[in-house]
Amino acid sequence: MTATVDPAADVRTARLGVFGIFALCGVTVGLWGAALPAINHRLDLGEARLGTVLLATGMGALVCMPVAGRLCDRLTSRRVVAFAEPVSTLTLLGPALAPSYPVLLAATGVFGGAIGALDVSMNAHAVRVEQRWPRPVLSAFHGVWSLGGVFGGAMIAAGLHWGADVRYVMTTGALAAALLVRLPTSRLLTDERVGSDADPGAADAGGGRLPLRLVVALGAVAFAAFVSEGAAMDWAALHANRALGADLSSATFAFIVFTAAMTSMRLAGDRVRHRFGPVGTLRRCAVTAVAGYGLVLLSPAVGGVYVGYAAWFLVGIGLSVVVPVIFAGAGSGEAAGTALSKVTTFGYVGMLAGPSVIGPLGEATSLAVAMVVPATLCVALALGGPVALRRALARRESRELGCS
Repeated sequence: MTATVDPAADVRTARLGVFGIFALCGVTVGLWGAALPAINHRLDLGEARLGTVLLATGMGALVCMPVAGRLCDRLTSRRVVAFAEPVSTLTLLGPALAPSYPVLLAATGVFGGAIGALDVSMNAHAVRVEQRWPRPVLSAFHGVWSLGGVFGGAMIAAGLHWGADVRYVMTTGALAAALLVRLPTSRLLTDERVGSDADPGAADAGGGRLPLRLVVALGAVAFAAFVSEGAAMDWAALHANRALGADLSSATFAFIVFTAAMTSMRLAGDRVRHRFGPVGTLRRCAVTAVAGYGLVLLSPAVGGVYVGYAAWFLVGIGLSVVVPVIFAGAGSGEAAGTALSKVTTFGYVGMLAGPSVIGPLGEATSLAVAMVVPATLCVALALGGPVALRRALARRESRELGCS
């Protein structure tokens, strides 16, 4: 992509629409995540049943993602987004109002499926917008998603602080998001063909689909990134408390540092990718994540909690743009929805598998030792990620040259 011409008016409008979609999705997920402790208390779930609820959410997403990918390629991602966005917000009413654990379990499976379909379709559409934009924009979409999550979480926190029932806050937030969704979806691209995609014979002539081996390679990178990111989200505060001796309020700051670093870098990540290119950006970020997790492993011996804060900051910076860059590579060919759904599924498997490995390992040894798992995956990401991404992008370039 070059910066020689301004994007067309419909692409500028679509970019704003995608920002809105990502923000509303982030709000919905933030409402759900921040409400979990209150739902746990209201239904007296306990850790084991709450873990099963989270597993049901992920399994629902895994079931619906491949279907959403195929529908994006058959019906366009715009149509799938237009359906999945309001459905995902309205299905949040199920977990919000569930009167019992069995109902909650079923409701979260449906909610997870809707969120999974939206995740695939909105990223597929975001890739199409980026392909028509003169410079990278995908990372900023993910940054806005993170900001939406903060806003959704803040709604729950404020409502509970003022004494509101969590069911009322979740219902209000979900209905408001559903009412607002028409505004961004009406601005999405009506023609999603890009470059040679406009030629019906181009895919056959140029071999536009990414080979399965490249999709699997990018999926493996997404798996490593999701496990490593999930480890930071779930365990940074606990690591600071248990391994570094921080009190509860100080330990929470480790999570805040990680989240702030990741969000701010995602908002700035497109400029970095524009300067260093996707492969160079992935390599630099992965090395930074390796350094961060290396410091996490050393922090109990070399400086305690403040070194831990610095370590989680580096992890947040390093992992921030890995997923957007990989998604851009996966969506670079024909059948972008199908390829993205496969890569995203790998990522969600990592999100589900991470806690099931790190938690028991930390219980059997220590949380400090368990951090070896994400640290090792970041090393693999740094070694293999740039290679897989370079090959995927080279495939796209050869296709474009063959069709020019």
